[in-house]
Amino acid sequence: MLGEQIGEGRGKRTGRRVIAIDPSPKVEVSFEDQGTLLGVEGMNVGTYVSCIQADGSLHGDGQGIFATMDGETVTWRGIGVGRLSPGGSVHYSGSLSYTTTSQKLSPLNGISGVFEFNVDAEGNTSSKAWAWTNAAATQSAGA
Repeated sequence: MLGEQIGEGRGKRTGRRVIAIDPSPKVEVSFEDQGTLLGVEGMNVGTYVSCIQADGSLHGDGQGIFATMDGETVTWRGIGVGRLSPGGSVHYSGSLSYTTTSQKLSPLNGISGVFEFNVDAEGNTSSKAWAWTNAAATQSAGA
């Protein structure tokens, strides 16, 4: 079940390149943003590859690193689906997994995240992430 919001960010697309056209187009996109994870401020850098599907939808697969202002890091992997919109904006939703040795961000190691990621026609990005909790696991842990 969808839990509390765990992160958000705002930033800019920093690069794009076509990495394949056969059997379908694939585009690599990089971005940087400023934001928070579990209320901790930091900078996020990520890269994802979008594959255009026959129906026009996008399949995205990405990875990145969030660095706090005091140098602690969280790496993440994501997978999602998206759509191109008129005017050149792109909208994604999907899931995230996290890995960190940071004590204050260690709760991220035990959860899945779900996200919304948007890029407008000018390359400005915005994102939000929420914890996804397994209701059965939560109930059995409390039993």
